[in-house]
Amino acid sequence: MKKVIASIIGILIGALIALGYYSAAHHRAQGESHELNPKETIFEHLGDAYGWEVPFNHNARIPLPIIVKGQDGWHCFMSSRVTDGQTYEGYRIGQSEEHHGKVVQVLPDGTEYRPLDFSITKNVAGIFIAAICVIILVMSMKRYYVKNGMKAPRRGKGLLELIIDFVYGDTIKPILGKHAPKYAPYLLTVFFFILTMNLLGLIVIFPGGANLTGNIAVTLVLALITFLITTFSGTREYWKEIFWPEVPVALKCPVPMMQIIEVLGMFTKPLALMIRLFANMMSGHMVVLVLMLLIFIFTNLFGVAVGGGTAIFSVAFTLFMLLLDTLVSFIQAYVFTILSTIFISMALVEPHHQAE
Repeated sequence: MKKVIASIIGILIGALIALGYYSAAHHRAQGESHELNPKETIFEHLGDAYGWEVPFNHNARIPLPIIVKGQDGWHCFMSSRVTDGQTYEGYRIGQSEEHHGKVVQVLPDGTEYRPLDFSITKNVAGIFIAAICVIILVMSMKRYYVKNGMKAPRRGKGLLELIIDFVYGDTIKPILGKHAPKYAPYLLTVFFFILTMNLLGLIVIFPGGANLTGNIAVTLVLALITFLITTFSGTREYWKEIFWPEVPVALKCPVPMMQIIEVLGMFTKPLALMIRLFANMMSGHMVVLVLMLLIFIFTNLFGVAVGGGTAIFSVAFTLFMLLLDTLVSFIQAYVFTILSTIFISMALVEPHHQAE
């Protein structure tokens, strides 16, 4: 096992050194002075796009469908039609600061108009891929139990059953009690969905590479679903504790100070879910990208030899960070699930019975 790991690290280092030599030689042959913009490169890879990047070829992209509704109606075409500054049917990728990187319609007077955009971007396609992966995992377990009954599965299915039993048996059921079967489908789904998105984001080639949980819009929707379930599941006692908590009357009347705090607490809970997942996954991807860019930064500044030496340390730290991010992917999926479980259980509070 150690020999295999050492071989993989050696191959990666050799490939990166060779890539640095090739890049430097290419720019010398072209007579170009290439300036690397780390900030632009990092945010371009972390952000959404109308195409899927091809590894080791920054200019090539897998095209995705663009669906927009402009002033002249609906248009549907592939993103390859508007790459490299091209204009197709009056649409192009905006270059202005206001619409940079977004599809815009070029009006007759030359101004850019932002149409209604329903395009299948990289993040949207990544969400579909993650959802399909989760469905395949769940259906494979269902088919196994239909075929083999309660016989314990082995290998991959055994690991999947262990994870399900841990999340449900040791987390959801102890917290929700008798309500666990009702909310377990959502909580288990959100756990595996987040976990799948996290792990796919660590893969640099298609179908991975989309920074889904590092996109605040994705975490916002997940947190909003938990908020809606918590709100609509609230018991009478739950709403009573919010609008008339058991505290001295001076704290809730005539100035409704406690009521304001409790209502704010309703919104800070999903906000914490959203920010926690987004910040942790975004920072992990950013550190990996910075470590990899050090190779090319030192190559441009001090030459290929120094860049090749930097590759040894950069690859070692990058592999360490990827292993750490794999662990963080599980932890963040679990943290989101357990906090959602706790918030739902707080909304299912029963009336307090005082002993006689």
